[in-house]
Amino acid sequence: MATDSPVARDIVERLNAGLSDALDDDFDSLGRQLHRRGIDIEAVTSKVAGFSVAVPSWGAGRGGTRFAKFPIPGEPTNIHEKLEDCAVIQQLCRMTPRVSPHFPWDRVSDYRALREEAAALGLGFDAVNSNTFQDQPGQAASYATGSLSSTRAEVREQAIAHNIECIGIGAQLGVTDLTVWVGDGTNFPGQQDLGRSLDRYIDAASAVYAALPDGWRMLIEHKLYEPAFYSTVISDWGSSILVAQELGDKAKCLVDLGHHAPNVNIEQIVARLHRFGKLGGFHFNDSKYGDDDLDSGSINPHQLFLVFNELVEAEMNPRGGFRPAYMIDQSHNVTDPIESMLSSAEAIAGAYAKALLVDREELLAAQEANDTMMAFQALRKAYRTDVTPILAKARAGAGGAIDPIAAYRASGWRARKARERQAAGTAAGIV
Repeated sequence: MATDSPVARDIVERLNAGLSDALDDDFDSLGRQLHRRGIDIEAVTSKVAGFSVAVPSWGAGRGGTRFAKFPIPGEPTNIHEKLEDCAVIQQLCRMTPRVSPHFPWDRVSDYRALREEAAALGLGFDAVNSNTFQDQPGQAASYATGSLSSTRAEVREQAIAHNIECIGIGAQLGVTDLTVWVGDGTNFPGQQDLGRSLDRYIDAASAVYAALPDGWRMLIEHKLYEPAFYSTVISDWGSSILVAQELGDKAKCLVDLGHHAPNVNIEQIVARLHRFGKLGGFHFNDSKYGDDDLDSGSINPHQLFLVFNELVEAEMNPRGGFRPAYMIDQSHNVTDPIESMLSSAEAIAGAYAKALLVDREELLAAQEANDTMMAFQALRKAYRTDVTPILAKARAGAGGAIDPIAAYRASGWRARKARERQAAGTAAGIV
């Protein structure tokens, strides 16, 4: 049972009271519009209210470029402070009930106590993330040569042991997913044998896979480049699905919106992975040039909608126990991270709501008739619908804020934490 909310309830209630009449009017107007299209707005709102996306523990702090990081006052410096900020996000938007932790960044001495601490804040945990792309103080072997695919056996063994440690931590936190992303690869032609590096990765990943308890999944995350700019061991969805198929049923593919070459058809990747029962999760962000990790929906909201069109198709026609792990995965370099994740949660839920409005029968009929324009119009009709009243109703109905960012700013949370918390460092690095 959650304790008192981090943001005073009277602030949310007061702001909601001033906005509720206008929301009711907008919601009723949209309801009439949707009724003419044969859509029950209450049914859609109920579906949206049941939708959720995890937030990353590291996303509660400022990110940075490869050169520098500029922290803001009140930024969290440990997992306990991160949980506090994540609780604010969940209280206001009511769509982010889980936090995805990253180790060893979020290491503590008592994980059962941490689970209880999160529960008291109204939070649970999502997939645990291992870190073999960065050396830690006191680490026996360096990941400079890679991790799971390193040419050095002692490095591979260290990376395997760390992932198995994360599984043990996850079991204590009550989660059943391990996300594995490695920065392994090369920056020069000839630096490594491209075939043998994948063999080493599969051998090491197999050892991690063998340690998965019953009911667990290993989510394999691919990335085209960075920090390896010539070749990356798990560079694309093809590599990811081939490895997942070789490892076994518990291995699934995780798609990050930014981890692709420019103009790649990500919605098609979603459909392909679902077709083979290997779509395990999705990390949401946006990009202008590459893996920018910008706020979800800030650059290409139409692509986000098209991705959700396929995710809703998968939800309606599940294969292989479709159970996607949805998470926001962004780097908040110039904004307040809480505001960015509130904004992104709304963009993601909005894309989901619009995908629910697609007339599936009309779309399928147009596709079967090869009527290109009407198939496109079936999607476009849903996309151009303003679903903000549905999102606000779902939030308010669950005790959240009609206008989450306004409520957050009215709370004075950031200024209060700036007085209470130790200042964050200014280290270089992406995270």
